[in-house]
Amino acid sequence: MLKLLGSACILAGGVLAQGARLAERRRQWDTLSDLLFALRRMEEEIRLTRTPMPVLLEGLAKDRGADAASFFTHVAEALRRGDLPGDVWRREAAGLPLPPEALRALEDLGGALGGDEEDTCKAIGLAVYELAKCAEEHARDRKAEDRRAAALYFSGAALLVILLI
Repeated sequence: MLKLLGSACILAGGVLAQGARLAERRRQWDTLSDLLFALRRMEEEIRLTRTPMPVLLEGLAKDRGADAASFFTHVAEALRRGDLPGDVWRREAAGLPLPPEALRALEDLGGALGGDEEDTCKAIGLAVYELAKCAEEHARDRKAEDRRAAALYFSGAALLVILLI
């Protein structure tokens, strides 16, 4: 009886580990798509309305997921305090749940903030391109990676159950 209970716990652990992994991937995807949409809007706002950066960032934070909204809100608050845009942007970007290549593209964008309009818009366009490329790769590889991870978690749990019994 004790072995069956232990086996059930091990299998449940495999299911929970897979669920946690899927939740983290979903969080990455949501943050990435929120940032893509917001950066496209940011470029339009800079070109067309020339909205001040803190006001623009606060506007971008609305109707976003928790991670993206927090990112834009913290950057806007730091800019209102007088911090340097590039430093704040990079520091806050480092805390986002994104793949390394997306983080690198987002952090590189921080260096162009605070410059003239044309340089800032070019940097935003490049960041959007890099993030979109990362999103495409994420979407393309997602199903195969999810199947491999599920097989790994469940076969590992099954092996432990067999060894336990």
